[in-house]
Amino acid sequence: MSYADRIRKQLEASSVVVYMKGTPIFPQCGFSAALVHELQKLNVEFTGVDVLPDPNLRQAIKEFSSWPTLPQLYVKGEFIGGSDIVREMAQTGELQQVLTEKGVAYS
Repeated sequence: MSYADRIRKQLEASSVVVYMKGTPIFPQCGFSAALVHELQKLNVEFTGVDVLPDPNLRQAIKEFSSWPTLPQLYVKGEFIGGSDIVREMAQTGELQQVLTEKGVAYS
């Protein structure tokens, strides 16, 4: 199975996916921690995918999204953005709007 196919399967298996350095419980970079924090503030259930153990996956997700940095947030298979974008979206209410439009529960 190609990395792109593996990524598609991961995105199909969960409504909200974060490709990140580390895990939601133990992020390994400040940007990953910040993105996780924004989702946790909204009580969004999500799957964290740690890219650190697999450099090929780390490169593949960057190619898949055409986005050069991590973390990366996907909602219902759609790439939303990285840490700074997600933080800005949360502050303006745009993130909550995307979650509502996609049918993802939050509070």
